[in-house]
Amino acid sequence: MAAKTPVWLDVDTGHDDVFAILLTGHHPSLNLIGITSTHGNAATINTTANTSSVLTAIGRKDVTVYPGTSHPFCRPEVDSPLSEIHGPTGLSGTTLIPPPEAPISKENAILAMRNAIMSTPPGTAWIVATGSMTNPALCFAVFPEVASHIAGLSIMGGAVGGGFTDIETGTSVVIGKDGEEEAFGNETPWAEFNIYVDPESARSIFINPVLANKTTLISLDLTHQCLATRKVREFLLHGATGSPEGKEPSRLRRLNEEILAHFASSYEEFFEMSRGPPLHDPLAVAAIFGFENDAIFPDDGARYSVSVVTAGEHGTSDEVRGQVGRTVVTKLPDGSSGGVRIPRKLNVDAFWKMLEQCYSIAEANGAML
Repeated sequence: MAAKTPVWLDVDTGHDDVFAILLTGHHPSLNLIGITSTHGNAATINTTANTSSVLTAIGRKDVTVYPGTSHPFCRPEVDSPLSEIHGPTGLSGTTLIPPPEAPISKENAILAMRNAIMSTPPGTAWIVATGSMTNPALCFAVFPEVASHIAGLSIMGGAVGGGFTDIETGTSVVIGKDGEEEAFGNETPWAEFNIYVDPESARSIFINPVLANKTTLISLDLTHQCLATRKVREFLLHGATGSPEGKEPSRLRRLNEEILAHFASSYEEFFEMSRGPPLHDPLAVAAIFGFENDAIFPDDGARYSVSVVTAGEHGTSDEVRGQVGRTVVTKLPDGSSGGVRIPRKLNVDAFWKMLEQCYSIAEANGAML
Protein backbone atom coordinates (compact mmCIF):
# COMPACT_ATOMS: atom_id res chain seq x y z
CA MET A 1 0.00 0.00 0.00
CA ALA A 2 1.40 3.39 -1.05
CA ALA A 3 2.30 5.82 1.71
CA LYS A 4 -0.13 8.67 2.25
CA THR A 5 0.90 12.14 1.12
CA PRO A 6 1.51 14.48 4.09
CA VAL A 7 -0.49 17.72 3.75
CA TRP A 8 -0.37 20.96 5.69
CA LEU A 9 -3.56 22.97 5.12
CA ASP A 10 -3.69 26.76 5.46
CA VAL A 11 -7.27 28.10 5.58
CA ASP A 12 -9.49 31.10 6.28
CA THR A 13 -12.40 28.83 7.01
CA GLY A 14 -15.55 30.03 5.38
CA HIS A 15 -18.10 27.97 3.48
CA ASP A 16 -15.95 26.44 0.74
CA ASP A 17 -12.96 25.82 3.03
CA VAL A 18 -15.18 23.32 4.86
CA PHE A 19 -15.01 21.01 1.86
CA ALA A 20 -11.24 21.41 1.55
CA ILE A 21 -10.91 20.29 5.17
CA LEU A 22 -13.26 17.35 4.58
CA LEU A 23 -11.33 16.25 1.50
CA THR A 24 -7.93 16.57 3.16
CA GLY A 25 -9.11 14.91 6.35
CA HIS A 26 -10.67 11.84 4.75
CA HIS A 27 -9.20 11.20 1.32
CA PRO A 28 -7.54 7.77 1.58
CA SER A 29 -4.30 8.95 -0.05
CA LEU A 30 -3.76 12.03 2.16
CA ASN A 31 -2.41 12.50 5.69
CA LEU A 32 -3.48 15.82 7.23
CA ILE A 33 -0.54 16.73 9.48
CA GLY A 34 -1.75 20.14 10.66
CA ILE A 35 -3.76 23.27 9.88
CA THR A 36 -3.00 26.96 10.17
CA SER A 37 -5.75 29.55 10.16
CA THR A 38 -5.48 33.00 8.64
CA HIS A 39 -7.39 36.20 7.98
CA GLY A 40 -9.63 36.54 4.94
CA ASN A 41 -13.21 35.30 4.89
CA ALA A 42 -13.41 36.48 8.50
CA ALA A 43 -11.05 37.58 11.28
CA THR A 44 -8.49 34.97 12.33
CA ILE A 45 -10.15 34.45 15.70
CA ASN A 46 -13.27 33.31 13.83
CA THR A 47 -11.54 31.28 11.12
CA THR A 48 -9.64 29.46 13.88
CA ALA A 49 -12.82 28.53 15.75
CA ASN A 50 -14.50 27.58 12.48
CA THR A 51 -11.62 25.28 11.56
CA SER A 52 -11.78 23.54 14.92
CA SER A 53 -15.54 23.13 14.59
CA VAL A 54 -15.24 21.64 11.11
CA LEU A 55 -12.59 19.18 12.29
CA THR A 56 -14.96 18.25 15.10
CA ALA A 57 -17.81 17.75 12.64
CA ILE A 58 -15.83 15.45 10.34
CA GLY A 59 -14.44 13.35 13.19
CA ARG A 60 -10.85 14.64 13.06
CA LYS A 61 -10.37 16.08 16.55
CA ASP A 62 -6.91 14.54 16.44
CA VAL A 63 -5.73 17.36 14.14
CA THR A 64 -4.39 20.53 15.78
CA VAL A 65 -5.26 24.04 14.60
CA TYR A 66 -2.56 26.73 14.81
CA PRO A 67 -3.85 30.32 14.73
CA GLY A 68 -1.76 32.17 12.18
CA THR A 69 -1.50 35.74 10.97
CA SER A 70 -4.31 38.20 11.67
CA HIS A 71 -3.43 40.73 8.97
CA PRO A 72 -1.45 40.99 5.72
CA PHE A 73 2.31 41.30 5.70
CA CYS A 74 2.46 45.05 5.12
CA ARG A 75 -1.13 46.24 4.70
CA PRO A 76 -4.10 46.74 7.01
CA GLU A 77 -6.55 43.88 7.31
CA VAL A 78 -9.08 43.99 4.48
CA ASP A 79 -12.67 44.94 5.26
CA SER A 80 -14.24 43.52 2.13
CA PRO A 81 -17.84 43.53 0.92
CA LEU A 82 -17.07 40.02 -0.35
CA SER A 83 -16.80 38.86 3.26
CA GLU A 84 -20.56 39.41 3.49
CA ILE A 85 -20.93 36.19 1.49
CA HIS A 86 -19.57 34.29 4.49
CA GLY A 87 -21.06 36.55 7.17
CA PRO A 88 -19.35 38.05 10.23
CA THR A 89 -18.22 34.71 11.64
CA GLY A 90 -17.22 33.25 8.28
CA LEU A 91 -19.82 30.46 8.51
CA SER A 92 -23.20 32.17 8.51
CA GLY A 93 -26.32 30.16 7.73
CA THR A 94 -25.41 27.02 9.66
CA THR A 95 -27.34 25.63 12.62
CA LEU A 96 -25.70 22.21 12.87
CA ILE A 97 -22.05 23.20 13.27
CA PRO A 98 -20.67 21.73 16.54
CA PRO A 99 -18.63 23.62 19.12
CA PRO A 100 -14.87 23.83 18.41
CA GLU A 101 -13.42 20.75 20.14
CA ALA A 102 -10.36 20.05 17.98
CA PRO A 103 -7.28 21.37 19.81
CA ILE A 104 -6.20 24.97 19.20
CA SER A 105 -2.49 25.45 19.90
CA LYS A 106 -0.72 28.46 21.36
CA GLU A 107 2.50 27.54 19.54
CA ASN A 108 3.79 29.88 16.86
CA ALA A 109 1.93 28.82 13.72
CA ILE A 110 4.75 29.48 11.24
CA LEU A 111 7.22 27.50 13.35
CA ALA A 112 4.70 24.66 13.72
CA MET A 113 4.21 24.54 9.96
CA ARG A 114 7.97 24.43 9.41
CA ASN A 115 8.60 21.71 11.98
CA ALA A 116 5.78 19.46 10.83
CA ILE A 117 6.82 19.67 7.19
CA MET A 118 10.53 19.20 7.87
CA SER A 119 9.72 16.05 9.87
CA THR A 120 8.39 14.39 6.70
CA PRO A 121 10.65 12.67 4.14
CA PRO A 122 12.05 15.11 1.57
CA GLY A 123 9.90 15.58 -1.51
CA THR A 124 6.71 14.13 -0.02
CA ALA A 125 4.75 16.89 1.76
CA TRP A 126 2.38 19.42 0.22
CA ILE A 127 1.21 22.79 1.45
CA VAL A 128 -2.32 23.72 0.38
CA ALA A 129 -3.37 27.36 0.85
CA THR A 130 -7.01 28.32 0.44
CA GLY A 131 -6.95 31.79 2.01
CA SER A 132 -4.53 34.70 1.97
CA MET A 133 -0.91 33.84 1.22
CA THR A 134 0.44 35.45 4.40
CA ASN A 135 1.21 32.32 6.42
CA PRO A 136 2.97 30.31 3.68
CA ALA A 137 4.86 33.38 2.45
CA LEU A 138 6.22 34.01 5.95
CA CYS A 139 7.15 30.35 6.31
CA PHE A 140 9.14 30.33 3.06
CA ALA A 141 10.79 33.66 3.92
CA VAL A 142 11.84 32.75 7.47
CA PHE A 143 12.59 29.09 6.75
CA PRO A 144 13.75 28.85 3.11
CA GLU A 145 14.59 25.18 3.58
CA VAL A 146 10.86 24.43 3.51
CA ALA A 147 10.60 25.42 -0.17
CA SER A 148 13.31 22.91 -1.09
CA HIS A 149 11.84 20.20 1.13
CA ILE A 150 8.22 20.09 -0.05
CA ALA A 151 6.88 18.13 -3.00
CA GLY A 152 4.34 20.75 -3.94
CA LEU A 153 2.41 23.91 -3.15
CA SER A 154 -1.21 24.29 -4.20
CA ILE A 155 -2.91 27.69 -4.06
CA MET A 156 -6.53 28.65 -4.54
CA GLY A 157 -6.26 32.15 -5.90
CA GLY A 158 -6.07 34.44 -8.87
CA ALA A 159 -8.16 35.17 -11.93
CA VAL A 160 -6.68 35.18 -15.42
CA GLY A 161 -9.65 36.07 -17.61
CA GLY A 162 -9.23 36.90 -21.27
CA GLY A 163 -10.98 33.71 -22.32
CA PHE A 164 -8.46 31.55 -20.46
CA THR A 165 -11.28 29.05 -19.88
CA ASP A 166 -14.95 28.71 -20.76
CA ILE A 167 -16.76 29.50 -17.51
CA GLU A 168 -19.84 31.00 -15.93
CA THR A 169 -18.78 34.33 -14.48
CA GLY A 170 -21.96 35.98 -13.26
CA THR A 171 -21.62 39.77 -13.08
CA SER A 172 -17.88 39.96 -12.42
CA VAL A 173 -16.55 39.89 -15.99
CA VAL A 174 -14.70 42.87 -17.55
CA ILE A 175 -15.27 43.57 -21.24
CA GLY A 176 -12.56 45.36 -23.20
CA LYS A 177 -12.82 47.92 -25.96
CA ASP A 178 -12.99 45.23 -28.63
CA GLY A 179 -15.99 43.62 -26.96
CA GLU A 180 -13.98 40.61 -25.76
CA GLU A 181 -13.65 39.43 -22.17
CA GLU A 182 -10.50 40.87 -20.59
CA ALA A 183 -10.54 39.74 -16.99
CA PHE A 184 -12.75 38.94 -14.10
CA GLY A 185 -12.26 38.95 -10.37
CA ASN A 186 -14.50 38.44 -7.39
CA GLU A 187 -13.09 41.25 -5.23
CA THR A 188 -12.35 43.90 -7.87
CA PRO A 189 -12.90 43.81 -11.63
CA TRP A 190 -9.33 42.46 -11.85
CA ALA A 191 -8.46 40.68 -8.64
CA GLU A 192 -9.48 37.49 -6.90
CA PHE A 193 -9.99 37.90 -3.15
CA ASN A 194 -7.20 35.65 -1.76
CA ILE A 195 -4.51 37.40 -3.81
CA TYR A 196 -6.00 40.86 -3.32
CA VAL A 197 -5.97 40.48 0.49
CA ASP A 198 -2.16 40.25 0.63
CA PRO A 199 -0.64 40.82 -2.82
CA GLU A 200 2.90 41.26 -1.50
CA SER A 201 2.88 37.82 0.11
CA ALA A 202 1.46 36.26 -3.03
CA ARG A 203 4.10 37.97 -5.15
CA SER A 204 6.90 36.69 -2.92
CA ILE A 205 5.75 33.13 -3.57
CA PHE A 206 5.39 33.45 -7.33
CA ILE A 207 8.85 34.98 -7.78
CA ASN A 208 10.55 32.31 -5.66
CA PRO A 209 12.52 30.23 -8.20
CA VAL A 210 12.60 27.17 -5.94
CA LEU A 211 8.80 27.11 -5.73
CA ALA A 212 7.77 27.84 -9.32
CA ASN A 213 7.81 24.31 -10.74
CA LYS A 214 6.29 22.93 -7.52
CA THR A 215 3.32 25.31 -7.54
CA THR A 216 -0.19 24.71 -8.85
CA LEU A 217 -2.51 27.72 -9.05
CA ILE A 218 -6.23 26.99 -8.92
CA SER A 219 -7.75 30.18 -10.29
CA LEU A 220 -11.34 31.35 -10.67
CA ASP A 221 -10.99 30.34 -14.32
CA LEU A 222 -11.10 26.72 -13.12
CA THR A 223 -13.26 26.93 -10.01
CA HIS A 224 -16.13 28.52 -11.92
CA GLN A 225 -16.41 25.25 -13.83
CA CYS A 226 -17.26 23.54 -10.52
CA LEU A 227 -20.77 24.73 -9.67
CA ALA A 228 -22.65 23.19 -6.77
CA THR A 229 -25.94 22.95 -8.64
CA ARG A 230 -29.17 21.71 -7.09
CA LYS A 231 -28.49 18.28 -8.65
CA VAL A 232 -24.98 18.19 -7.15
CA ARG A 233 -26.28 19.20 -3.74
CA GLU A 234 -28.86 16.41 -3.82
CA PHE A 235 -26.11 13.95 -4.75
CA LEU A 236 -23.92 15.07 -1.84
CA LEU A 237 -26.85 15.09 0.58
CA HIS A 238 -28.16 11.61 -0.21
CA GLY A 239 -25.04 9.83 -1.50
CA ALA A 240 -24.34 7.76 -4.57
CA THR A 241 -27.01 5.18 -3.68
CA GLY A 242 -29.50 7.58 -2.09
CA SER A 243 -30.71 7.76 1.49
CA PRO A 244 -32.52 4.61 2.72
CA GLU A 245 -36.29 5.03 2.76
CA GLY A 246 -37.47 6.54 6.02
CA LYS A 247 -33.96 7.55 7.12
CA GLU A 248 -32.75 11.12 6.84
CA PRO A 249 -29.19 11.89 5.75
CA SER A 250 -26.45 12.04 8.37
CA ARG A 251 -25.98 15.19 10.41
CA LEU A 252 -22.69 15.77 8.56
CA ARG A 253 -24.41 15.75 5.17
CA ARG A 254 -27.20 18.00 6.44
CA LEU A 255 -24.64 20.42 7.86
CA ASN A 256 -22.83 20.61 4.55
CA GLU A 257 -26.12 21.09 2.71
CA GLU A 258 -26.86 24.05 4.98
CA ILE A 259 -23.45 25.45 4.09
CA LEU A 260 -23.99 25.00 0.35
CA ALA A 261 -27.52 26.42 0.52
CA HIS A 262 -26.24 29.61 2.18
CA PHE A 263 -23.33 29.82 -0.27
CA ALA A 264 -25.72 29.41 -3.21
CA SER A 265 -28.01 32.14 -1.91
CA SER A 266 -25.06 34.51 -1.45
CA TYR A 267 -23.70 33.93 -4.95
CA GLU A 268 -27.11 34.53 -6.46
CA GLU A 269 -27.44 37.78 -4.52
CA PHE A 270 -23.92 39.13 -5.10
CA PHE A 271 -23.02 37.72 -8.53
CA GLU A 272 -26.40 36.75 -10.04
CA MET A 273 -25.25 33.15 -10.42
CA SER A 274 -28.48 31.18 -10.18
CA ARG A 275 -27.26 27.66 -11.05
CA GLY A 276 -25.11 27.35 -7.95
CA PRO A 277 -21.95 28.66 -6.30
CA PRO A 278 -18.46 27.68 -7.47
CA LEU A 279 -16.76 25.45 -4.90
CA HIS A 280 -13.28 26.94 -5.02
CA ASP A 281 -11.15 25.61 -2.18
CA PRO A 282 -11.37 21.79 -2.37
CA LEU A 283 -9.99 21.95 -5.92
CA ALA A 284 -6.69 23.13 -4.44
CA VAL A 285 -6.59 19.90 -2.44
CA ALA A 286 -7.46 17.83 -5.52
CA ALA A 287 -4.42 19.33 -7.26
CA ILE A 288 -2.23 17.04 -5.17
CA PHE A 289 -3.39 13.97 -7.07
CA GLY A 290 -5.80 15.32 -9.67
CA PHE A 291 -3.40 15.08 -12.59
CA GLU A 292 -2.84 11.34 -12.21
CA ASN A 293 -4.29 9.53 -15.23
CA ASP A 294 -6.23 12.73 -16.06
CA ALA A 295 -8.55 11.85 -13.16
CA ILE A 296 -9.62 15.35 -12.16
CA PHE A 297 -7.62 17.80 -14.27
CA PRO A 298 -6.98 16.91 -17.92
CA ASP A 299 -3.53 18.49 -18.22
CA ASP A 300 -2.10 20.09 -21.37
CA GLY A 301 1.31 20.34 -19.73
CA ALA A 302 1.51 24.13 -20.09
CA ARG A 303 3.52 26.16 -17.60
CA TYR A 304 3.24 29.85 -16.82
CA SER A 305 5.11 32.68 -15.17
CA VAL A 306 2.89 34.55 -12.72
CA SER A 307 3.23 38.12 -11.53
CA VAL A 308 1.04 40.01 -9.09
CA VAL A 309 0.14 43.68 -9.35
CA THR A 310 1.02 45.38 -6.05
CA ALA A 311 0.49 49.01 -7.09
CA GLY A 312 -2.65 50.40 -5.51
CA GLU A 313 -4.26 50.59 -2.10
CA HIS A 314 -7.00 48.60 -0.47
CA GLY A 315 -10.23 50.51 -0.35
CA THR A 316 -13.65 50.88 -1.94
CA SER A 317 -12.73 53.10 -4.89
CA ASP A 318 -11.44 51.49 -8.07
CA GLU A 319 -9.39 54.65 -8.68
CA VAL A 320 -7.52 53.98 -5.43
CA ARG A 321 -7.32 50.21 -5.88
CA GLY A 322 -6.45 50.15 -9.57
CA GLN A 323 -5.51 46.58 -10.50
CA VAL A 324 -3.87 45.68 -7.18
CA GLY A 325 -4.00 41.94 -6.61
CA ARG A 326 -4.37 41.10 -10.28
CA THR A 327 -2.56 37.93 -11.37
CA VAL A 328 -0.90 38.33 -14.75
CA VAL A 329 0.18 35.07 -16.36
CA THR A 330 2.45 34.47 -19.33
CA LYS A 331 2.62 31.09 -21.03
CA LEU A 332 6.13 29.68 -21.16
CA PRO A 333 7.48 27.80 -24.19
CA ASP A 334 6.15 24.28 -24.63
CA GLY A 335 8.14 21.76 -22.64
CA SER A 336 9.11 24.23 -19.92
CA SER A 337 9.34 22.70 -16.47
CA GLY A 338 10.15 25.79 -14.42
CA GLY A 339 6.82 27.57 -14.39
CA VAL A 340 3.60 27.41 -12.41
CA ARG A 341 0.98 24.87 -13.41
CA ILE A 342 -2.48 26.44 -13.93
CA PRO A 343 -5.08 23.83 -14.89
CA ARG A 344 -7.70 24.97 -17.37
CA LYS A 345 -10.00 21.95 -17.54
CA LEU A 346 -11.89 20.00 -14.90
CA ASN A 347 -13.48 16.55 -14.88
CA VAL A 348 -16.46 17.79 -12.89
CA ASP A 349 -18.21 14.44 -12.39
CA ALA A 350 -15.02 12.78 -11.14
CA PHE A 351 -14.48 15.58 -8.64
CA TRP A 352 -17.99 15.40 -7.17
CA LYS A 353 -17.78 11.61 -6.90
CA MET A 354 -14.47 11.87 -5.06
CA LEU A 355 -15.89 14.42 -2.64
CA GLU A 356 -18.96 12.30 -1.95
CA GLN A 357 -16.75 9.29 -1.25
CA CYS A 358 -15.02 11.36 1.43
CA TYR A 359 -18.42 11.99 3.04
CA SER A 360 -18.89 8.22 3.23
CA ILE A 361 -15.43 7.66 4.65
CA ALA A 362 -16.02 10.37 7.27
CA GLU A 363 -19.28 8.72 8.29
CA ALA A 364 -17.65 5.31 8.51
CA ASN A 365 -14.95 6.80 10.74
CA GLY A 366 -17.39 8.26 13.25
CA ALA A 367 -18.15 11.76 11.97
CA MET A 368 -21.47 13.44 12.78
CA LEU A 369 -24.16 10.83 12.04
